[in-house]
Amino acid sequence: MQSWHGLDGVPENWGRSVVTIGVFDGVHLGHQRMVAQTVGMARDLGLPSVVVTFDPHPDEVVRPGTQPLRLTTLHRQAELLASLGVDAVCVLPFTLEFSRMSPDEFVQTALVDRLHAAGVVVGENFRFGHKASGDLDTLRTLGEKYDFVAVGVPLVSDGVTISSTFIRERLGVGDVVGAAAALGRPHRVEGVVVRGHQRGRALGFPTANIESPPLAAIPAEGVYAGWMQCVQAHSPYEGQRWPAAISIGTNPTFDGVERTVEAYALDRDDLDLYGAHVAVDFAERLRDTLRFDSIEALIEQMHQDVARAREVTA
Repeated sequence: MQSWHGLDGVPENWGRSVVTIGVFDGVHLGHQRMVAQTVGMARDLGLPSVVVTFDPHPDEVVRPGTQPLRLTTLHRQAELLASLGVDAVCVLPFTLEFSRMSPDEFVQTALVDRLHAAGVVVGENFRFGHKASGDLDTLRTLGEKYDFVAVGVPLVSDGVTISSTFIRERLGVGDVVGAAAALGRPHRVEGVVVRGHQRGRALGFPTANIESPPLAAIPAEGVYAGWMQCVQAHSPYEGQRWPAAISIGTNPTFDGVERTVEAYALDRDDLDLYGAHVAVDFAERLRDTLRFDSIEALIEQMHQDVARAREVTA
């Protein structure tokens, strides 16, 4: 899959293509439906398919300080889109100047002059142009002007509108099962393993303390079952994936104040992951974060958590 940063990255000899537009944070089931429509139309026309997305999130530019938590990193987003059969991804830098383009200017600049769109696929609720003044009907009218077909894809499943906002809400209450249902896969948090207080090792459960990127969408505090995978290139553990018990919280038993994400690869006390980039996939929430009266009570509960995590991930 080709990847371009900005319209200047599009090859000069780029011909006609079928384009889908959106932020695509999470690449959830609604996004997947849009991409499938795009790839299918491109195949029928014998043309390449292109995803147009934006960075930073438009909200951060239009309403500074309101950028939502990210469900996926840009790298992960590209991986997921490639797995869906997309031929190219074009990431447009979203600036204040860009936000002031009229719908016609955006279509002509991005879709017509550079990508030579023969078809454009968007969600039915798609808005674009200055002050979100354009919608699907606007796009269809511009399609008649610039010779492309505009298609709107419904983003509703079982009466629920699938959106990144909905998924963030599910994660905010710890409903990783509901989030996974809308994503079509477990929610993932990535980051680099850093040195923590090493309390888990002292208790018999050595955990990887994961430093996630700013604005990562981390589920509510609690203990979860899931998997940890090493995604660090050239690491001796690259590609390995382990069932895991995952803790999100401040370690109240030890009067902690900093919220951390820690994952224990079940039955593995031999892993040296410091400095490695890892990914944690969440399967099920097991319990709330609790404060224990003694270390012995905490250890007993951790044994129960591990047993339950083993059942969930079996």
